[in-house]
Amino acid sequence: MRTGSALSAAVLALALAGPAVAQSPYAPQTVPDVGLSACPGGLCQAGALEGLFEALAATEAGQRDRAVHILQIGDSHTAGDRITGALRARLQARFGNAGRGVLPPGIPYDGYGPMQVQVETRDWAMTQEPLVPVGGYSRVGVGLAGVQAIRYGADPALTLTPEPGGRPRVLGLCGRAGPDVGAIRYRTTGDEGVAGFAAPEAGPVCREIDLPLAAGTIALSPVGPGVTLSDLWLATGGPGVIVSNLGVVGATLRDLAARDEAVTATELAYWRPQLIVLAFGTNEGFDDGLDPVAWEALLRGQVGRMRRLAPAASLLLLGAPDAIRTGDAGGCSADGLRRPPPSLAVVRDVQRRVAADMGVAFWDWHGRMGGDCSADRLALLAEPFMRGDRVHFTSVGADWIGGVFAGDLMAAFDGWKPATGRID
Repeated sequence: MRTGSALSAAVLALALAGPAVAQSPYAPQTVPDVGLSACPGGLCQAGALEGLFEALAATEAGQRDRAVHILQIGDSHTAGDRITGALRARLQARFGNAGRGVLPPGIPYDGYGPMQVQVETRDWAMTQEPLVPVGGYSRVGVGLAGVQAIRYGADPALTLTPEPGGRPRVLGLCGRAGPDVGAIRYRTTGDEGVAGFAAPEAGPVCREIDLPLAAGTIALSPVGPGVTLSDLWLATGGPGVIVSNLGVVGATLRDLAARDEAVTATELAYWRPQLIVLAFGTNEGFDDGLDPVAWEALLRGQVGRMRRLAPAASLLLLGAPDAIRTGDAGGCSADGLRRPPPSLAVVRDVQRRVAADMGVAFWDWHGRMGGDCSADRLALLAEPFMRGDRVHFTSVGADWIGGVFAGDLMAAFDGWKPATGRID
């Protein structure tokens, strides 16, 4: 021990006697300024969110015993769950964590990594419905998560491990029932059982399971003939906020329009969202052959459809964010070789006009991230907020823009409360 102490002292003396080493103090990442918007605080028609605000106010006052559910449906920006994850974290920090909400019943693509829950599979493959081409079609049996089929191997299992703060007491399973359909076995700490999907008539159904203990892990496996699940639902059963994200990589509004009416109605009736966010437009913006008149009719139709199937829900359109295309000389990017595709501004204009005309809330994503070519500027930061494709956000960028969205939503809520006599 003495020898070791002497050696340590000698090393320390040499270090102190050596040349001084320059050290750079820690400097936090500079956060970009939030961009200007033509919408007050980034949010147009905030009054259309009154139903959501009523539910949040009741939760904040301790007068609501069930979750406030926000459901976002969209493309890869939604599928990645980084932006929705930032929204979820901020709202749950204020109003309480009511659970993880809706999830696809499996792993929809390589690299899938939802926030606040770990999803693992064994001999359990989920197949998504192919993207809908121009002209469209409707596929019977496909719901909002876009699940076409589930293939089971020799020893299939799907395991869900939520974070401790949102461990569920309620497990929901939506899928296809019928006379030749089997069941799903569930196992959790202290409980196990079977949710049957056999029924005289074929059709969509949601089964709800009340768990006796908050589940740290839930394992699912098929029993008998295969069951094709449409989605999963995890909730604490108490008050707070749930933010669900159902996104498909490459999706357009045509994909939403193609979802089976009966399945979609069954899902929305079970989930009971207080807010539905439609987050499409990026992929349409890269379509140089986009027909603005046809796309406007499609958007109006889907807004009307959501109102019809979920009449208690507020609606909000996320305006398409800035994105730029490579290989366009004379563009607005720093290297002059990139610019936004022309259809992207058309999509944004249609979204804002339809929202105003139909009394739907609209969030100016493009303006709040900095306007035209902000995707290039955000990609060139010392710690990039956009990926090299200038379309998708990095993790730190997604957390930032999701925080901006959450902040704008909460600023509108806090401005609404005094006007209705609700003052903290």
